[in-house]
Amino acid sequence: MKNLLGSVKRDLPASIVVFLVAVPLCLGIALASGAPPFAGLLAGVIGGIVVGAASGSQLGVSGPAAGLAAIVLTSVAALGSFQLFLLAVLLAGIIQFLMGLARGGVIAYFFPSAVIKGMLAGIGIFIALTQFPHAFGHDKERVTDSVVPRAEGGVFGDLVNMFAAPHFGALIIAAACFAVLLLWESPSIKRNKVLSMVPGPLLAVIIGITLAALGGIVPLLSLSANHFVQLPDLAGVSLGSLFPGPDWSGITNMQVWTTALTLALVASLETLLSVEAADKLDPQKRETPKNRELMAQGFGNVVAGLLGALPITQVIVRSSANVQSGGRTKLSAMLHGLWVMVAVLLFPALLGMIPLAALAAILVQVGFKLAKPALFEEMWQGGWTRFTPFLVTVLGVVFLDLLKGVGLGMAVALFIILRNNYKVPYHLLERAVSPGEPVRIALGEEASFLNKASIQRTLADLPAGSHIIVDVSRTVRLDPDIHEILTDGQTRAKNKGSIVEIIGLDEHRRHRVAAWMSVKHVRETLHVVSSTTTTINTSQQ
Repeated sequence: MKNLLGSVKRDLPASIVVFLVAVPLCLGIALASGAPPFAGLLAGVIGGIVVGAASGSQLGVSGPAAGLAAIVLTSVAALGSFQLFLLAVLLAGIIQFLMGLARGGVIAYFFPSAVIKGMLAGIGIFIALTQFPHAFGHDKERVTDSVVPRAEGGVFGDLVNMFAAPHFGALIIAAACFAVLLLWESPSIKRNKVLSMVPGPLLAVIIGITLAALGGIVPLLSLSANHFVQLPDLAGVSLGSLFPGPDWSGITNMQVWTTALTLALVASLETLLSVEAADKLDPQKRETPKNRELMAQGFGNVVAGLLGALPITQVIVRSSANVQSGGRTKLSAMLHGLWVMVAVLLFPALLGMIPLAALAAILVQVGFKLAKPALFEEMWQGGWTRFTPFLVTVLGVVFLDLLKGVGLGMAVALFIILRNNYKVPYHLLERAVSPGEPVRIALGEEASFLNKASIQRTLADLPAGSHIIVDVSRTVRLDPDIHEILTDGQTRAKNKGSIVEIIGLDEHRRHRVAAWMSVKHVRETLHVVSSTTTTINTSQQ
């Protein structure tokens, strides 16, 4: 508590900057998700106050994430009810909390970076595609307490229909806001100490409101009511409408559980990636406890599901804004949630003046940052083994859905791993110089069932009278399947007049025991150090 109060001079102004960045993003992400704007703002409040208080991250900021917009949009349509989706959000939070308890913070390490980057790039493209219709003024009438599908043809149907009757006022506002956002990314603005302190999204919103207000003077800029953010009048709306809550009747619906699992996995991945990025930006290089972060995010999503908010993750845009604005502790993240709540309660009319076209420009830029051409070039330079799963994931996310896209990318990545294991199962130590001399090969540190096919093929292709020495002394983990193939290969080779000699089994066993003892010793040492540190800290207090 002393540290929190001591840093208030830095955290208070940082929280205001994060708030100014967060409000347009909360509204924009709700728009991209096809959800009520209030649900996006409520997610910002919960992410700041609830998750901020429970999290161990000092600089991370949580709230509605652009990376989940595609899941929200498609899942609500599939479930047919926003309340059923809220039940999935609540269940996803429980799953995340249990993942944290089970020390599942290492989950991100089991996904290839090519697939993760492909997922984010695909989400970026999908977000941009959903926002172009809003930039053209193709906005459907909607009610604020439920989610209404935008068009019968879905996202691509909207892209076709938006050209039928474009609204030039919305186009002008979107173009002006996007131009400002691009200008604010230029080096000249970033080098200016005064201008760089003004968040680009906030300036874009101000310009959008100003141009829309000129509609009474300039007919071309005149917008209708469905072209603006529509927040409920809090004075005349029941609590049940503001906080719809989950539909518990769907607890046995498998589609709800599938959505919950998808949300839990994707939200956890995005959170863990943001945690790593935020920790790297931290001037003090503090490390966020990842398992605690999963539990905090899970708790936040349980609250979000109960109250009727969008799902929550830690988000890098608001986290980086927090760091750049001088934030030092999680007080800034908690205060930003408080400011969002104050804005919703006291200034709903002002938020209702924001044109959807301005938010569309902000989200198109967000999508572009997630799927920037430099990322595609980077993956291409990494070779086909990285670019192929990346591209397959991108296309799957855009044209199918997020879960199928990630699944296809993982399948391609696994196929490449299997192919590489098939081609390079061992190392050649010594080549036969003349007929009858042995060929010496060594298996790697880990010989698993993935190597079965290639090793079996090598033994089967041995010409009659050949001699091969298989060295397993360096192998720490020798799969029983591989041992069985080698011993069977000895018998088959003998029948053909060949020799398959296995050496190093005793060394392999010693290496395995030594590795196990080494890991055990390191864990015991770390436990002693941790206990000693706790004792010292307690005595100092």
